[in-house]
Amino acid sequence: MPESVHTCKFATRINLKLKIYMNRKLITLLSLALCGMLSLPTVAQLPVVQTKYTADPAPMVHNDTIFLYTTHDEDDADGFLMKDWLLYTSTDMVNWTDHGAVASLENFKWRSRDNGAWAEQVIERNGKFYMYCPLHGHGIGVLVADTPYGPFTDPIGKPLVWQQEHWDDIDPTVFIDNDGQAYMYWGNPNLYYVKLNSDMISYSGDIVKLDRPDKYQEGPWFYRRGDKYYLAFASTCCPEGIGYAMSDSPTGPWTTKGYIMAPTPRSNGNHPGIIDYKGKTYVFGLNYELLRRITDKHHERRSVGAAEMKYNPDGTIRELPYWTECHVEQIEPFNPFRRVEAETMAWGWGLKTAPLAGHNQYLTGIDNGEYLMLKGVDFGRKGAKNITMNGAAVKDGGKIVIRIDSQDGPVVGTINIGNTGSMDVYKDFSARLKKVKGIHDLYFCFEGDGDSLFNLDWWSMK
Repeated sequence: MPESVHTCKFATRINLKLKIYMNRKLITLLSLALCGMLSLPTVAQLPVVQTKYTADPAPMVHNDTIFLYTTHDEDDADGFLMKDWLLYTSTDMVNWTDHGAVASLENFKWRSRDNGAWAEQVIERNGKFYMYCPLHGHGIGVLVADTPYGPFTDPIGKPLVWQQEHWDDIDPTVFIDNDGQAYMYWGNPNLYYVKLNSDMISYSGDIVKLDRPDKYQEGPWFYRRGDKYYLAFASTCCPEGIGYAMSDSPTGPWTTKGYIMAPTPRSNGNHPGIIDYKGKTYVFGLNYELLRRITDKHHERRSVGAAEMKYNPDGTIRELPYWTECHVEQIEPFNPFRRVEAETMAWGWGLKTAPLAGHNQYLTGIDNGEYLMLKGVDFGRKGAKNITMNGAAVKDGGKIVIRIDSQDGPVVGTINIGNTGSMDVYKDFSARLKKVKGIHDLYFCFEGDGDSLFNLDWWSMK
């Protein structure tokens, strides 16, 4: 990585959210001076989510949408502090909508620990959505829902799998083969599988312990391509890369083929999730890049990254560089002529989200100098004439300066978010837009007196 990028990353680390001991405006000016004209889209895809710490990605494609389920490292985590499972959706691989927590440890009334919501996976069968959840120290539970958004409930009231003689029962991955037989693999440091029944909440036969593929550590991800079976996994420890093995059978034996991404000291852990979407294959994993913006000290506060993955003619996988050297192309332009949830973004470092109602979230933690970016917004041939923002504010509120192409790009409009009387009372605020045609990155730049200027629920253009 060029030294200039390292310098810019250092400046960004000390940017907006470091409110301790330093003057905020001075930090912002220093960051801008050091970064210069560095294009944000370079980092907009790493990590996928910036408003929370996320890990253990479990992508699923349903109704032409990517449903990305993740675990959640708490903001103050030192070691693993994980209590719920989150959901994000996208149709273009770069702009993601936050749906908040879709399940938590509270869904499992039989568990006794208040920590340990580890790597899950969601799979659909016969119109139902099944979430397989390890509860560290309590085995693997299963939840079911009628929609991929939840609500998820516990149908059996006990662990699906729990080998109480050890703590290997983590990181489940589930796959339904062409003949309808479902399999669940899991385990660290050992590897196990069972054949699930068609109800997806029970299994038949014994738990089978396999010979581990070479370099296998944890976090398996099981899928099929053609007549070959693949098992991707967090490999070696530590640091962990992403390795993979192949087999002619869903139950092995497995032959390790190499790395999807080699281990690097830049990421202590890893956990793969792989999908095919709109003609391409994507691998998701985790890194510590958001944490590195704040400190060089290690904490278990991880972030999900993504990269396009390609196969060789013989079915083996081409090794990828580390996440920061990968580039994910936007699949399709973003449509602004609809209700867009404010928690939809390609980049929003420093911002936060919180639950509002149902599957909805709102955008909060909006401070002076911060911004939200959406990538590849299609204004069409006629352009947009006005924009409406739904927001809540007290005192003076603030304003949103709308720019295109960059954080310092041309101003196309300004919305003043006034006092609504309460942060729980949302009102519409509108503004005219200068005519913009074609596809541009869209920036909402927040200005006002201090921090916590206002909250935002949604926006729309006409």
